[in-house]
Amino acid sequence: MEKILIIGANGNIGFPLVQNLSQNHNIKVVAGVHNIKKDQEKLASIPDLELRHFDFLDSSTFESALTDVAKIFFVRPPQLAQPEKDMLPFLKYVQEQQLKQVVFISLFGVEKNPRTPHHKIEALIEELNLPYTFIRPSFFMQNLNTTHREDIVKNHDLFIPAGKSKTSFIDTRDIADVAAIALLDDKYLHQKLNITGPQALTYYEIAEVMTQVLGTKITYSKPSLLKFRHTMLKRGMKKDFVNVMVMLYLITQLGNAKTVTDETEKILGHSPRNIANYVKDYREYFLN
Repeated sequence: MEKILIIGANGNIGFPLVQNLSQNHNIKVVAGVHNIKKDQEKLASIPDLELRHFDFLDSSTFESALTDVAKIFFVRPPQLAQPEKDMLPFLKYVQEQQLKQVVFISLFGVEKNPRTPHHKIEALIEELNLPYTFIRPSFFMQNLNTTHREDIVKNHDLFIPAGKSKTSFIDTRDIADVAAIALLDDKYLHQKLNITGPQALTYYEIAEVMTQVLGTKITYSKPSLLKFRHTMLKRGMKKDFVNVMVMLYLITQLGNAKTVTDETEKILGHSPRNIANYVKDYREYFLN
């Protein structure tokens, strides 16, 4: 039975991916997590899931996490912004193990943005000749109920420096479903999958949808990049994480996040979720 290691199995993509793959009786799903005790409760609902300790910054965890594993899936942890330092040792170890596939969640438009960590990670994977699948999603809808939730709940406002630009948001559950398909079908080896949601919207339009679905007025204050950066740093967010966010929102302002592709629908065999679907499913996050 083939073992697939899902690194970050407790995340917005990792958790629905583990849920999806656990229904396939021909594979064994292994969850690579940073804190087994902490994550055990969330992952307890998934039958026959094996948990293994894993840390990108601790090479002593690599061997036990990858033992008997044929394929791996991973997302870049937001706090790790220097791939040559914090990702290369792991990727070199993966190379030594001669795995069948490495699925990496990259970034839509990454080929035009060499300064992003995602671009550098893709380059390292290709340089090491790893059998890859790069999944390049547009902005996550779930950024709203994680990174931006505080402003929505406290101020009923989207405090996001995206200007008047449009973004082709995608639900992370659809990303997980694409990843599951890519991990189980060899035709996606050495593919770069540019996936988006079904439409591109401005944050003014997002605020309107949220207002309608939640029954509470949500505004979009459109802060400057500098004001956003200052506010996030003041809240205690790590500088590298904030700088990457600012870079991505600058790219958004330049109009590089508005492209809509039909790749998600082709892979899934059905239309991806739209923003109204997402807000309905996550409404409790915004009303607390």
